[in-house]
Amino acid sequence: MSAVIASTAPASPSTAAPLGDRYKWTALSNTTLGIFMATLDSSIVLISLPAIFRGIKLDPLQPANISYLLWMLMGYMVVTAVLVVTFGRLGDMFGRVKMYNAGFAIFTGASVALSLCPWTHSSGAMWLIGWRVVQGIGGALLMANSTAILTDAFPAVERGMAMGINMVAGISGSFVGLIAGGLLADVDWRAIFWINVPFGLFGTIWAYTKLREVGTREGTKIDWLGNLTFGAGLILMLMGIAYGIQPSGGHTMGWTSPYVLAEILGGLALLLGFFFVERRADEPMFHLELFRIRAFSAGNAASLLSSIGRGGMQFMLIIWLQGIWLPLHGYSFERTPLWAGIYMIPLTIGFLASAPVSGWLSDRRGARPFATGGMLVAAASFGLLMLLPANFGFPAFATLLLMNGIGMGLFAAPNTTGIMNSVPARHRGSASGMRATFQNTGMVLSIGIFFSLMIVGLSSSLPASMESSLRQQGVPAATAANVAHEPPVGSLFAAFLGYNPMEKLMGPKALAALPKDRAATITGKQFFPKLISQPFVKGLRIAFTASLVMCMIAAWASWMRGGHYVHDEGASTTTRAGPSGDPDDPVDDEVGAFGAAGTADPPSAGAEPETWIPA
Repeated sequence: MSAVIASTAPASPSTAAPLGDRYKWTALSNTTLGIFMATLDSSIVLISLPAIFRGIKLDPLQPANISYLLWMLMGYMVVTAVLVVTFGRLGDMFGRVKMYNAGFAIFTGASVALSLCPWTHSSGAMWLIGWRVVQGIGGALLMANSTAILTDAFPAVERGMAMGINMVAGISGSFVGLIAGGLLADVDWRAIFWINVPFGLFGTIWAYTKLREVGTREGTKIDWLGNLTFGAGLILMLMGIAYGIQPSGGHTMGWTSPYVLAEILGGLALLLGFFFVERRADEPMFHLELFRIRAFSAGNAASLLSSIGRGGMQFMLIIWLQGIWLPLHGYSFERTPLWAGIYMIPLTIGFLASAPVSGWLSDRRGARPFATGGMLVAAASFGLLMLLPANFGFPAFATLLLMNGIGMGLFAAPNTTGIMNSVPARHRGSASGMRATFQNTGMVLSIGIFFSLMIVGLSSSLPASMESSLRQQGVPAATAANVAHEPPVGSLFAAFLGYNPMEKLMGPKALAALPKDRAATITGKQFFPKLISQPFVKGLRIAFTASLVMCMIAAWASWMRGGHYVHDEGASTTTRAGPSGDPDDPVDDEVGAFGAAGTADPPSAGAEPETWIPA
């Protein structure tokens, strides 16, 4: 290993903004628009699902239609999770800007196709699912390359600030989509796709005319076998998770179904095979050696866990508001999607307030204190949310949402900056794709994990509560028992979508046999929310406990990343200079280098290599 000498030499060319200040701000503003669109579109559909299904005249709660519901919800996320690594690798090979520009164009074109859906019923659902997949391809191209473009454009000492702004756009897009979806779906469900078109056209033209290829390209061949095993394995596993939450064979969930087990085990086997393929590939798509870099591996572990926790929280809050709290406060079920988005604004405010500040501060003090602290704040907010009753007071609820948003904002930008700073320039596209894969996979996993936890919680108490309440309203015992023992997933999805399921569960004959006032009570605003509230709180505590544990583990992983590690392409030196560039200006920060050829061992969790020196 080459000798290491402390130096005050200026940053190498790879760490400077290649085309000056004007270009780096152009890159930041364009990628911010792109990533905002890509993440907004997942949540804007989430909150608009009731309007979409009404628009295509399809009942999402019919057993035969639940698969349409799940794939309308998950198709976009699955595609982005599967393809971001491949598209990041293609960006390394053929140009990150070229791949990013193609993503903008594909995303915009798919939005037009979605808004022009010509059919209804199952044909309309298949049209929407198919074009959501295409839209996911565009979103994956945007997500995989935007972070790498920023890393190329900004010097290391400013990347935290740039990533903070970009991450604000990305994660706040998922929150803003809840409000925008509620507003637009209230007008016309097609508007949730039309809204993308003017911004997409503007962003596409802007990107093609202004962005430049300034990063390092790696002229290698595509790892087809690696792509195949990774994509097929991840798709199979995520499909198994999607179908595992559906009833099967008389069970409340399908986790014991041989088809679900075959999909999950087959997916895991293919992913295991993928790692063997990558270890032997001359030009792998997934650079496993990057995981030897402590900042990279710890940052991605924390990202996966925080993404699962954040996704689970989003689903639980929507169910809580749409299915229980808003109807109890007089809102009609048809209006709950809009108001659920409005009442979740404190979460967005907290994130918007903390993410840019933490990104700016992490440039000076390193990612570890902010990423770790953010996860601890988020964990505390989950613990406090568990103490709220089902019919909570809004000031306490808003305060805890604000707290959670602040915690997630403190974590997001420093963690992403730490990941991207730690890798060689020639691998930034691949690293960006790997980072996005962990984040997007976490969102998909959260659906399976948290819906399963909620169904377990509901199954333990909802049937008895429903049967007792129905019998109090004069429903015959046999009818009440049959209704109460329907799989709780139907009630859960009803609450999630802002539907009142009692009319469907009871059926027209059973309702017609009751006095009109009793039938009106059962199908009114208050009956179902009161019925599900206590069983829901039990399930909610299980789910939020899981979120708390994940955030605590993510905090530990963030702390284990070590000091602030920045890969220096051209230098074989390391320094611990403060913001002024003076090595005598001490900070709790470390800058490491692989060496000129990028061949020296990176820092690992087990030992401090010779390239790390004291101040």
